[in-house]
Amino acid sequence: MLWVKALHIISMVCWFAGIFYLPRLFVYHAACDDEPGRERFKIMERKLYRGITTPSMVATVFFGLWLIGYNVQGYMSQGWLHAKLLLVVLLIGYHFYCGHLVKVFRDDRNTRSHVFYRWFNEVPVLVLVAVVILASVKPF
Repeated sequence: MLWVKALHIISMVCWFAGIFYLPRLFVYHAACDDEPGRERFKIMERKLYRGITTPSMVATVFFGLWLIGYNVQGYMSQGWLHAKLLLVVLLIGYHFYCGHLVKVFRDDRNTRSHVFYRWFNEVPVLVLVAVVILASVKPF
């Protein structure tokens, strides 16, 4: 079980690294004025989303479910896990919305400013703080 937990944490760290950096790329991409720069951001966003962030999300969910599988009845009776799973579902939605934004930028259809993406970039920070507190402190 400890190996599965370690792999869950490692994949979660990789997922969050991508979830933190991808919207930061959106900030820079939205502010970019030259065509070569925009093309470079398109490549970086696609590779980060498809090559690192999405596989890390899949691994995080896989190892998380594996951990729950060790004691489904016990874990599912704890309120903190329900709250954590709700936040994970919301983060998965955020992840897929980032994938949508990768396509929006790829097709040169972005209409939002870099300021929007600066605020958008803060959402996963709040989720991370809440998830870590829930998983560590288990307040309920």
